[in-house]
Amino acid sequence: MNVKKIDDNILRQLILILLIGLIGFLIFFNLRYFTPGILGAITLYILFRKTYFRLTEERKWRRPLASIFLMLLTLIIVALPLWLIIEVMIPQISGLLANKQVIIEKYNAIKDFLATKPILNRINLSDDAVLGALSKVTAYFPGLLNSVAEIVVNIFTALFILYFMQVNARGMERRVRLFVPFSDENTQTLWEETKMMVRSNALGIPVLALCQGLVAVIGYWVFGVNDFVMWGLITGAASMMPAVGTMIVWVPICIVQFATGHTANGIWLTLYCLVVVGGIDNVLRFTILKKIGNIHPLITVFGVILGLKLFGIMGLIFGPLFISYFILLIQVYRIEFGKKSEVAMVKEEVAKPKEETNG
Repeated sequence: MNVKKIDDNILRQLILILLIGLIGFLIFFNLRYFTPGILGAITLYILFRKTYFRLTEERKWRRPLASIFLMLLTLIIVALPLWLIIEVMIPQISGLLANKQVIIEKYNAIKDFLATKPILNRINLSDDAVLGALSKVTAYFPGLLNSVAEIVVNIFTALFILYFMQVNARGMERRVRLFVPFSDENTQTLWEETKMMVRSNALGIPVLALCQGLVAVIGYWVFGVNDFVMWGLITGAASMMPAVGTMIVWVPICIVQFATGHTANGIWLTLYCLVVVGGIDNVLRFTILKKIGNIHPLITVFGVILGLKLFGIMGLIFGPLFISYFILLIQVYRIEFGKKSEVAMVKEEVAKPKEETNG
């Protein structure tokens, strides 16, 4: 009886792949704290790639100087929103929390208002329930402080890695192309998809949050909401939350308006938030954001949920990218190893989104 032996070359490849996978897992597991920083460096490299090459190859800037300039530009872009939060939101939140009498009055008004409504009266607003909810919220504060420290560390990690990526940009890109085990056509497809997804999320999400925040500020100001700037900024930040989005902020604000006797303002503010604050999301997605990167909303929603769990704040960008990669790699597999009749059909499917985006 003849027993077929495993080819020595295949065996060596399997052993090598297992070793690479094991060492890669150990590296990733022990450096997972810096994963957002690494992903942030990749994001910044893709966003600044054309600008960096324009500075170094067309305007003849020295590579370290161009990289440092873009790093400083990044710090300014990141520092301005943080400064706005510190200067505007923290004093207003502190003043709001200090005025305990106003908080108690509005809480009692909300409780009395909900008690008279057929469905809303089922919400438990007893003192014990509120204290339990507050204890759960305060339990997140230590984690929040750790998250702030982690974000600061990973910002500097991203800039540190970005410097070496940019200074060795051309050589790095050549080596990456050699490591990707696909045809040149599929490698280019992966690269174009990565660029589109990173641009769409890194630029689209902040643009959407800023626009919804500004629109919310105007509505809160017109319809008599106290501390309208603070609540507008919080509404803009809430737009990044999957599924519920801005509703998690403006719905309670509208309820407060009704509960405190401002019925007309409550009605108009509810309509404003439904039509304008909620509607601007759809308007932007079909105009500005579609030009940046045409991504299916379901990929964005579920990608953000996945990304936040895996990578924290950087998951807003790389969560949707993971899901897109999963779908794209299935298509690449069929192109690389599928039947010829299937390959032609899949190539047409891959080309369609590009044609729609360019159109």
